[in-house]
Amino acid sequence: MLPNVSNRLRASALRLCAAVALGAAVLVPAAQAQPAPNTAVPVGPQYDTTHVYVAPADMDALVSSFVATFGGAASKPGVTNIAPVPSSTTFQAVVTPAGLLSVFAFQTPIPFPFGEERTGYLVKDMDKAIKAARAAGADVIVAPFKDPIGIDAILQWPGGVKMQLYWHFKASVSPPLATIPENRVYVSPDRADSFVHSFVAFSGGRVLADDKQADAAEIGRPGEIYRRIRVTSLFGSILVLVTDGHLPYPFGHETTGYEVHDLDATLGKAKTAGVKVLVPPCASAGRNSAIVEFPGGYIAEVHSLTPTAGHGADAR
Repeated sequence: MLPNVSNRLRASALRLCAAVALGAAVLVPAAQAQPAPNTAVPVGPQYDTTHVYVAPADMDALVSSFVATFGGAASKPGVTNIAPVPSSTTFQAVVTPAGLLSVFAFQTPIPFPFGEERTGYLVKDMDKAIKAARAAGADVIVAPFKDPIGIDAILQWPGGVKMQLYWHFKASVSPPLATIPENRVYVSPDRADSFVHSFVAFSGGRVLADDKQADAAEIGRPGEIYRRIRVTSLFGSILVLVTDGHLPYPFGHETTGYEVHDLDATLGKAKTAGVKVLVPPCASAGRNSAIVEFPGGYIAEVHSLTPTAGHGADAR
């Protein structure tokens, strides 16, 4: 989401997006080849933003450490209202080659259910998107409402997964990211199939892999197995982690996974910037993965592909 900000601030964030993506000057790996598009709803993963809510005192440290870790830049902070009811938050857009953040530091109590949505997805047509989401089994828990340059809404999918949709009155154009982040979704065995079926129907995506015997060391439980489902669409990548909820900390708190080319180098930059490594690198399923915590409490997964995995979609 690039949320309810002034035209000047939103334009600044979009210019940052274009500048960072162009500045990366890299070829998109084959793994990012897009599936057959559902042109009625998604726009592209370069418009997806992870929503991060922090205390005002932690905003600067979070933003600066995220940029120091992944590169890129941030917009200037601005005060706005991202809800359909009175409220006030400081907002910053952070744009890196590995993915985008929308950072909110509320100055007023946070209206429900804001703060529970994990991601903002840009759609081509809000009315069509809402109709498609309902048809696919989503609940519209915040009905569409206007902001200064577009329309926002919040959905809840089977399994309780909450996401935001947004649409601009004037279309934006941004180049692809260097690597596409993954939305990491933890769901129960009771609702996993319903979630996947609903989201795939909505997004026009497809299931890349469904491993019912994945190594549970990936979720902090070595020596066990769990189910891992990889989904792709024009919105980007979703990693569905199907568990019984018996998760050691910090697993389940991370909402986004960021792909980098050199995990050790990235973690080195992160630690220098004040980021904590909560789970050291673990090799599994063609990747090396770690979990980190940025100042302000934002927890994320970071991974690089192993040489034997290549960049094929199934390796993700």
